[in-house]
Amino acid sequence: MTGRIIDGKAIAAELRARVADEVARVKRDHALTPGLAVVLVGHDPASEVYVRSKHTQTQAAGMASFEHKLPEDVSQADLLALIARLNRDPLVHGILVQLPLPKSLHTETIINAIDPAKDVDGLHPSNAGRLAGGLAALSPCTPLGCIILTKSVHASLEGMNAIVIGRSNLVGRPLVQLLLNENATVTIAHSRSRDLAKLCARADLVYAAVGRPEMVRGDWIKPGATVIDVGINRIPVPGGKPKLVGDVAFQEALNVAGAITPVPGGVGQMTVACLLVNTLRAACAIAGLPAPAV
Repeated sequence: MTGRIIDGKAIAAELRARVADEVARVKRDHALTPGLAVVLVGHDPASEVYVRSKHTQTQAAGMASFEHKLPEDVSQADLLALIARLNRDPLVHGILVQLPLPKSLHTETIINAIDPAKDVDGLHPSNAGRLAGGLAALSPCTPLGCIILTKSVHASLEGMNAIVIGRSNLVGRPLVQLLLNENATVTIAHSRSRDLAKLCARADLVYAAVGRPEMVRGDWIKPGATVIDVGINRIPVPGGKPKLVGDVAFQEALNVAGAITPVPGGVGQMTVACLLVNTLRAACAIAGLPAPAV
């Protein structure tokens, strides 16, 4: 048996097209252009690639894109002053500060300074608390993408056994809340969980977000389960470029799973698409308009 490979690229493209249609509608009917401001501090190569992608896709969806590139040694006070300006700017509906930040800056203080209504990364304690309480909130983009990918396989997640491996504030914890909102039964596990292989073997849905290359083996997977691999790990290849792998041993799992996301070409594709969704939702909410149909 070979599982179906979930095409994150195609699903993300379809989602971006739906966002673009809704952006065109709110522009036409309400003279509203959703605007996303991205703040990049320093010159981290991976972050620069992400920011370029966000800029291109924001503009392709018909939104306004505002980029703020700051030097590595920017002071915390200057960064907070920029965020305060963006909070007040009526043309900006979403604010994203690209992580990780240099060690000289206190990440939690920076995130907390963002207006929760414009917090399209879903990391402000107000949004995290609302999500945990089952209330409407801006959700972090990667977990949101995980749910959309899962629902491309299963129309309903109600009553399904899910395991989330990884408990970060960026992915694991919010993903648990989103799964609970879908009425799944959720186990949250991590690198210190006992009998992790046995816990996995019971799950209909496996989400690997632990940051360890190919940690989840094929014989951990329940036959027919859906596997969503959030990991992006670069492993050295003798005499060649580093290879990108996920947190799941893909080839092993493919022979057991019913459906699985590849790395690359899976969850990573969805993250920017969901950022566009959040920016559109934030713009409509700030303008007092009904939630968009995405």
